[in-house]
Amino acid sequence: MSNILESVNKRTQLVGQNRLELLLFKLNGRQRYGINVFKVKEVLQCPPLTALPKLSPFVRGVAHIRGTTISVIDLSAATGGRPIEDLTNCFIIIAEYNRSVQGFLVRSVERIINMNWEAILPPPQGAGRSSYLTAVTEIEGELVEILDVEKILDEISPVNTAISHEMEERLTIDKEEHYHIMVIDDSTVARKQIIRALESLNLQIDTAKDGKEALDKLVEMSSEIDDLSKEIPLIISDIEMPEMDGYTLTAEIRDNPKLKNIKVVLHTSLSGVFNQAMVEKVGANDFIAKFNPDELATAVNKHLSL
Repeated sequence: MSNILESVNKRTQLVGQNRLELLLFKLNGRQRYGINVFKVKEVLQCPPLTALPKLSPFVRGVAHIRGTTISVIDLSAATGGRPIEDLTNCFIIIAEYNRSVQGFLVRSVERIINMNWEAILPPPQGAGRSSYLTAVTEIEGELVEILDVEKILDEISPVNTAISHEMEERLTIDKEEHYHIMVIDDSTVARKQIIRALESLNLQIDTAKDGKEALDKLVEMSSEIDDLSKEIPLIISDIEMPEMDGYTLTAEIRDNPKLKNIKVVLHTSLSGVFNQAMVEKVGANDFIAKFNPDELATAVNKHLSL
């Protein structure tokens, strides 16, 4: 266990084209779960928790770690299971999502494995707690479930998706154009958040749940047009997605003569550490951290008004 904990911080700096490393853990029972190590800041034995009034029932308390107060979410309870008991023998995974740091209470932490995003697949219908799954994979003959953390966080503390009045007044986009864009994200909640944030821009929005589905749609759309950017000038894509990540999708778009002029904005929950060199290498036009509706609208306004 100590080797796992010591290696997490080093591995959070790794970003590879269409590759990821999963930290495996368990809640109650034998089912294995995975979280991308790139989002993990630290793993540690669960410290004493302080209960506070009016917390969500899924938040077991707050922990004081290295001078910072962190909410600790019981992942089992938050996904419809029974709460984790005996906190003295449990662990918390400290991770950064959408500009905030949370602690996720888990029963045990196993090890880190290196995988290709092609081996991470959309969840089959009816598999486990399907409404909370964003992907699945197979390791050693067993199904590993990857939870939709953005859905869990949104249920506990919903994010504001409305563009501010000040931002509305600064928009220069021609709303009469009804620009056609594509939003790509493996989280249903994240896709809905983006669509709600951009409602006032009067856009026509297509969606895809991962890079492969998006690329297939774009290639099909381009079958009868030499430059698809005239039809779809902009896509907004998550980075971490099953089958094909956002980096690989961007590289594929740049390598396709019919798609290469489409502007790509990478929209990521990886707000703590972000690989600018990789963004430039694959040819993305912009990147923004989830989730700030004004920043999202600013990026869309900029790239559609050029």
